[in-house]
Amino acid sequence: MTAVVRASTDADIEAIADIYAHHVLHGLGSFETEPPNADEMRRRRADIIGRGLPYLVAEDASGAVLGYAYAGPYRTRAAYLHTVENSVYLRPEAMRRGIGFALLTALIAACERCGCRQMVAVVGDSGNAASIALHLRAGFRLVGTLESVGFKHGRWVDTVLLQRAIGAGAGPL
Repeated sequence: MTAVVRASTDADIEAIADIYAHHVLHGLGSFETEPPNADEMRRRRADIIGRGLPYLVAEDASGAVLGYAYAGPYRTRAAYLHTVENSVYLRPEAMRRGIGFALLTALIAACERCGCRQMVAVVGDSGNAASIALHLRAGFRLVGTLESVGFKHGRWVDTVLLQRAIGAGAGPL
């Protein structure tokens, strides 16, 4: 399955909301328990774009959105200005086909152009081998696991932290 990665548009919101709803309801990648509606997803996207950060989609040849990725602030305090947290979500049928890697590598490049210096991945569920492997393949390194910090689908869930330098990383500004 081939995909084209491009900047998202407002027309992609329904597809983005559907993809995210699946992960909220059935997965552990998000610690939300109720899927936000399309209006809330539109607001969230506008916030990311308004910060000058990338919000990307991958689409197939027919124009169907297969997945999306964005970078948001890692934390809101001023000293974290150059650090972002990434998110990548795919339709179930688009998983394990290289689309997540295409989205993540495009996101890293877009964040470098924005002047970001560090990217953090907060992977829900230490058993999420696919997401951890995706990030390792994209040059992230494992920096830790926060054990049992979430409770979803009737069980305690870890988060795995991975980090990747972007551009000059910790070098001089």
